[in-house]
Amino acid sequence: MADEDKYPVESDRRRFVKGVVGAAAVAGFGASGAAAVNTSTPPSPVGGGVRNFMGTEMVDGPAPNGMPQIPLEIDDEGYLVGIWPETQEIEVDGETFVIAEEEIGGIEYSSEWYHYCGGQTLPGLAPTADQENYFHYSEITQYEWQQSDVDAGERVHVDHFDDYMEWEATEDIGTSGIGKPANARWRSEGDDIGSAETVPVLIIRSELIEETAAGDDWLEASTEDGFIAVFNTCTHFCCIPGWKVTRESMQFGTGDEIYCQCHQSVYDPFTIMEQSFVALPREDDDL
Repeated sequence: MADEDKYPVESDRRRFVKGVVGAAAVAGFGASGAAAVNTSTPPSPVGGGVRNFMGTEMVDGPAPNGMPQIPLEIDDEGYLVGIWPETQEIEVDGETFVIAEEEIGGIEYSSEWYHYCGGQTLPGLAPTADQENYFHYSEITQYEWQQSDVDAGERVHVDHFDDYMEWEATEDIGTSGIGKPANARWRSEGDDIGSAETVPVLIIRSELIEETAAGDDWLEASTEDGFIAVFNTCTHFCCIPGWKVTRESMQFGTGDEIYCQCHQSVYDPFTIMEQSFVALPREDDDL
């Protein structure tokens, strides 16, 4: 079936859905710099244990679950801002801990959504990290428009996506005109943040997102004007996947989906599901 016919407008495949994926599939899943945690590990003040999150649907390949969504909003000047959960102090057994957690659109949003593949060790994702929340364009991108039209480190702005309904991938990958992407970083500014410690983000603006967010509490609260952001780290072996960046994805019929060419894991950015995974704990001194 041709890619342009793969998801007809009337198909439910073009709708955001909610579901639940069991955490058992990721029992013992490890990440760089942290020991594996099994599904019996309870949450603690420093993270770890089974955690529900909202993320992209895992469509195919070896990845155990989808990639977590980053809620966003647009400021008065048109710049995109990632929402960081509210930090608060809690007391457990006489000790005080700081956590980052709040309810958005009826969902408990936590910094622990990003506790895998070393995300739990990133300085910018520590609950107490003094970081701004604007998205900044990444230094490394495979999108020609981003290489030519904006500067690395520049803040992501709505105006840069004016042509999102007409944008086409360089090699005509998948269906044309269903969205415009960008590579960005988040909570990763300052001299103390190295390039290997930045928080990678995939941003997509799509009419599909704008249309289907209406009436959904979570999506209305976590997306705006058709923009959606994803923590861009494959949940299989921590590679950086892409949306419409390689023709190899066409061989698997996934030209309209996020594709990780390392091990062929596939994620649907237009289907956001409630899922669960085993979050890895931060070290005490990372708080």
